[in-house]
Amino acid sequence: MNKIKIGICGYGNLGRAVESEITKNNDMELVAVFTRREPSSLKIASNVPVDNISNVKKWTDKIDIMIMCGGSSTDLPVQVPEMCKLFNTVDSFDTHAKIPEYFDKVNKIAKENNHTSTISVGWDPGMFSVMRLYANSILHDNSTYTFWGKGVSQGHSDAIRRIEGVKDAKQYTIPVESAIERIRNGENPELSTREKHTRECFVVAEEGADKDRIESEIKNMPNYFADYNTTVHFISEEELKREHSQMPHGGFVLSSGTTGNGNKHIIEYSLKLQSNPEFTGSVLLAIARATYRMNNEGMFGAKTIFDIPPIYMSNLNPDEIRKNLL
Repeated sequence: MNKIKIGICGYGNLGRAVESEITKNNDMELVAVFTRREPSSLKIASNVPVDNISNVKKWTDKIDIMIMCGGSSTDLPVQVPEMCKLFNTVDSFDTHAKIPEYFDKVNKIAKENNHTSTISVGWDPGMFSVMRLYANSILHDNSTYTFWGKGVSQGHSDAIRRIEGVKDAKQYTIPVESAIERIRNGENPELSTREKHTRECFVVAEEGADKDRIESEIKNMPNYFADYNTTVHFISEEELKREHSQMPHGGFVLSSGTTGNGNKHIIEYSLKLQSNPEFTGSVLLAIARATYRMNNEGMFGAKTIFDIPPIYMSNLNPDEIRKNLL
């Protein structure tokens, strides 16, 4: 069996998770890891080459899919349009408000180069997106609500770490329980962003940094914190490592609507994740398999999870899928 040859671009929490998950997929093999750092300084778990991202053109004939593991704030919007000139790509870009413009940019470049680039996959955007689409397609007068957490948001934590004077940070997204219960009880409330979630940030500041400025920048950051009630705690590096080293997450998609005779229905889909990076990495690899298959069939350009036949994601043969999962 010809294995799908995978490259990893970026070796933070998500890159390490993807590396680990590749060993669980017998139709894939890791070829190389790419970093902006000095390659010799990067210690990885696998016995594959580590190269600087500036040398990536040398690998175009050796990699089928490049898994992009940078942050949505500043990495992916720059790296993916460049990388999809050279490779098929998969990424987890999760700045929801900017997905349409991001899709258009990647789509143009990928099509021009006969590549397939699946964007914004993980669990949200990704699996939760599919659940929202299913509910919207099935129910009339549908109201769909998405709640995240309680859990560590990698993208929001990364956005805080990009602020000048921040040494490290973790951000927790916390659903407002009273809002969830209203929906489960059959209400269809109009909920503002602020009424659905709160955000709690634990920040390690550089010595001498202006904490008031950092807190203000966090609370007023558009697309990340400005629309939420946000609490910022400044703590020591030791406390962050001791109390906030894990990366749990999860959430709910709840949809309330009716069918023909006005009967009411509630659809609920939930995830409880002990490791957000590992789960997201596993989703990325399932999508990488689908992306590889779509590219082989000439389906070029940018794709989202809405465009992917579910059967393309599985390593089972179609007979097994129909027998055991249908």
